Amino acid sequence: MEVYLDNAATTKPLKRVIEAMIDTMESNYGNPSSLHRKGFEVERKIKDVRKTLGKEIKGKPSEIIFTSGGTEGNNLAILGALDHLKEKKARIITLPTEHKSVLNTFKELANKGFEICYGKVDGNGRVDLSHLKELLQKNTALVSISYINNETGVIQPIQKIGHMIRENCPGAKFHVDAVQAYGKIDIDVKQSNIHLLTASAHKIHGPKGVGVLYVKEGTLIKPLLFGGAQQRSIRPGTENTPGILGFGISIKELSKNKREAYKSVLDLKEHFIQRIEEEIEDVTYIGDAFGENSPYILNVSFLGVKSEVLLHSLESKEIYVSSGSACTSTELSHSHVLKALGLDVETIDSAIRFSFSRYTTKDELDYTVKQLRIIIKDLRMIMKR
Repeated sequence: MEVYLDNAATTKPLKRVIEAMIDTMESNYGNPSSLHRKGFEVERKIKDVRKTLGKEIKGKPSEIIFTSGGTEGNNLAILGALDHLKEKKARIITLPTEHKSVLNTFKELANKGFEICYGKVDGNGRVDLSHLKELLQKNTALVSISYINNETGVIQPIQKIGHMIRENCPGAKFHVDAVQAYGKIDIDVKQSNIHLLTASAHKIHGPKGVGVLYVKEGTLIKPLLFGGAQQRSIRPGTENTPGILGFGISIKELSKNKREAYKSVLDLKEHFIQRIEEEIEDVTYIGDAFGENSPYILNVSFLGVKSEVLLHSLESKEIYVSSGSACTSTELSHSHVLKALGLDVETIDSAIRFSFSRYTTKDELDYTVKQLRIIIKDLRMIMKR
């Protein structure tokens, strides 16, 4: 049995997504900027997708900019929104648990003279709202916080943060990395005072290489690339039509029963935890697994077992998991997210991320627990020698 439990890294594209992309490349291959019928047909389809993607977060079609994915979206949102302030000593705020595409962008901005502030998080990785409020000074230009952490699944109180920003420094922009949230939970950019929001298709059974950046109407943003006038010149270049239309199919499919899927995946996660509790000892759950946490992500530390060894042992049984985010798992260092939580080295070294999809089954999870019990028992015995 093959069990894929690394859906936070990427998901398997839906069959309809693949079919739509093939059809686009075979039949709807016109350039959407062309003035002939083949171009108009594709342009109309892209407009329909833009409408669908905007509706998902209560935004307007005109506020949707297509990108190549989450990393580009985060860079464009942060760098683009701050470019006109490069001569000022503006304050920008984020969390130490953010994705590297945010943290490394902030490091670059520190070199340009921006004042970087990191909000405190508790032992689960949830933002300390009192400390964040202290950081929100008059010179604050931007706050960047992810909706759902990609390693722990912790859900941040985005609406509260948005209101806090509006009350304390109304001129500041609020950027939300929603890569792990978009298409999975309800998002309302207006209610949450979000100016910029990033999403990626391949996290929700769409294709790789395409994402969106929501840019609230009236928000100034300078492009990172320069070329033609596509997408209001914010992200010029010929649009990735197959990817965009595939993205549109994935969000249409997932939004049909999003809330029911959320409950279903939560049931799967609770079942998985219960089976682990029954079969395996010395387990630590990371990131408030029983509280305000995404049902799609579970980070577990099996004490005394190196995560990389366990990962490859599970792989030999055709079970695929992660020992960290896909963007950092090749680095020879501990997860910056787990270190920010104040966890000890043993717990971090033993941490495995399981990430589910609406297509995960209980049979797959039962098989995984069965193999975990056997493998962990053997590895712990070896470690005791």
